[in-house]
Amino acid sequence: MEEPLTVVIDGAQPPSAATVHAVRTVCDQAEDRPGAGVVAVRVSGAPAAGWTDGLEVMGISKWERTLRRLERLPRATVAVASGDCGGAALDAFLTCDIRVVTPGTRLLVPGDGTATWPGMAGYRLVQLAGVARVRRALLFGLPIEASEAVALGVADELADDPAGAVAAAAALAGGLTGKEVAIRRQLLFDAATTSFEDALGPHLAACDRALRTPVVEAS
Repeated sequence: MEEPLTVVIDGAQPPSAATVHAVRTVCDQAEDRPGAGVVAVRVSGAPAAGWTDGLEVMGISKWERTLRRLERLPRATVAVASGDCGGAALDAFLTCDIRVVTPGTRLLVPGDGTATWPGMAGYRLVQLAGVARVRRALLFGLPIEASEAVALGVADELADDPAGAVAAAAALAGGLTGKEVAIRRQLLFDAATTSFEDALGPHLAACDRALRTPVVEAS
């Protein structure tokens, strides 16, 4: 089994050029070798007061575009969160296909001194769990505990062994083609906002692509 490509995100630090570079590097590696392995994203840490000092919209835009690239990779992605996770750590966690929390994890929407931070983590939380179930986290910064994250569908699994969780994700994705995973993921994203009539064409195109792709028998 191919070793996972791994990136570590420290949410105690605001998204910086170094954070963007780290994620871009693993994206480059995944795109250059679109195999059947997974990309592992290990996240922990949450911002302290004053974390937005020095941030600029252009830098935030670069970070969000980099996260969107991670979200669309031609590989399956798995995030493992531990401890308090907010800021860049929460952002990266929510982009992944499989999201694992360890005991004691808390997902936090950090404040910016006036209210909670209005980044795209809020958008992804609503997409995953619905408005009502994450309202308090988004408006008031109340933490989402590990067990609650699983109940809400924000996390897929509560696991004591992060390495084992990544290995299980790799086994789950084993034998799948990275580019095909990316196509299925996009169909999944579109299903929430696209009418049946508009969705039919892309689904038929994906079916045609699957029918034209030779099946490789496992050795």
